[in-house]
Amino acid sequence: MKPVKVGLLGLGTVGTGVVRIVEAHQEDLQSQVGSPILIEKVLVQNKSKSRNISISQDKLTEDPWEVIRHPDIDVIVEVMGGIGQTKEYILEALSLGKHVVTANKDLMALHGPEILAKAKEHRCDVLYEASVAGGIPILRTLVEGFSSDRITKIMGIVNGTTNYILTKMSQEGAAYADVLKEAQALGYAESDPTSDVEGLDAARKMTILATLGFRTNVKLEDVSAKGISAVSKEDILYAKRLGYELKLLGIAERQDDLISISVQPTMVKHSHPIASVNGVFNAVYVYGEAVGETMFYGAGAGELPTATSIVADLVAVVKSLKLGVNGKQSGIAYKETKLKTDEQISSKYFMLLHVADRAGVLARITQVFAESEVSLESVLQQPNPTNPEAEIIIITHDASKAAVQKVLATFESLDVVYKVKSVYRVEG
Repeated sequence: MKPVKVGLLGLGTVGTGVVRIVEAHQEDLQSQVGSPILIEKVLVQNKSKSRNISISQDKLTEDPWEVIRHPDIDVIVEVMGGIGQTKEYILEALSLGKHVVTANKDLMALHGPEILAKAKEHRCDVLYEASVAGGIPILRTLVEGFSSDRITKIMGIVNGTTNYILTKMSQEGAAYADVLKEAQALGYAESDPTSDVEGLDAARKMTILATLGFRTNVKLEDVSAKGISAVSKEDILYAKRLGYELKLLGIAERQDDLISISVQPTMVKHSHPIASVNGVFNAVYVYGEAVGETMFYGAGAGELPTATSIVADLVAVVKSLKLGVNGKQSGIAYKETKLKTDEQISSKYFMLLHVADRAGVLARITQVFAESEVSLESVLQQPNPTNPEAEIIIITHDASKAAVQKVLATFESLDVVYKVKSVYRVEG
């Protein structure tokens, strides 16, 4: 019954949640792992700061090395964020034979292979369930639940801030800028929201999901990312009229060991389950060759949902410690990363065009699609009393990204096309 001692790097929102759960669920945790789990040392920025949790002052320290190099600590839980210095702390902890649980998506997306290699060298575990989708146990599911299947596609809403903004725009007809200000006031968006609204946060999470789902080391630069800052009320309105919801989706696909990963605003058919995921909630849709389609839904952030995933990882580490099987994690990437070219990436597309309102224009536009070998599913001209130009809505059949780019390049030089207002991928 020797206690397993934990060093906690960070006592912010999530760190506080970890302490709450470990202390409140101690009996349940002991029943699962056969010994107490104790928080031994906690790194904080200011020991004198008042906190909304009761914790002994002698457990607090402002020196990270006091936690990392503590001789009695078995597991380091990192919830402080950051990349450069945090990476140094984690690598040092692993070199000392300490196991690591982290919620740091940025670190794992950028330096995951190096950290996992160091863990393997020292027979340590590195678990990072909370780095993607908060309280949804998606990473463990990809590694263990789908271990007997072959995943062909992962599609998800993995950023709650952007989903909140798009939900409000859809349900209330509000403008992007107004909803962003509201999200910032509520604490859903940072004062500098760039990482969220430009798709960078989601891209890091998709890097992790694709690496685990496809068993290959995906780099952040392999992910094509586009955010929601250009999404307008009109785009949302047209999507709804056509039976779609606009969502910022991360999409990772595999075909014959060729993969593509992107983050982009996407029109999702109302009948698709992911279209009904609203507010700050996350959802990940996984396609397997054997199991078919599955969806995982839940809170993507917050003190206790995220802390729940961290403590679940902590339990997994302790169980492996008791069995003596640490450092033998499944899910290690072993396949060569082969990316699809633009000619091999295929999907449906929505386009909204502002064009000259005269005879023959529609014929000329459809000719451009034909010349680029892009077939059309539907063409609709919508009257818009606020726009003197004609508006044409087009939804294509499946077309390669390269072919669609060729169409758009042609429109740039076509005098009858005044503006390509919007282009979105279509799913469902």
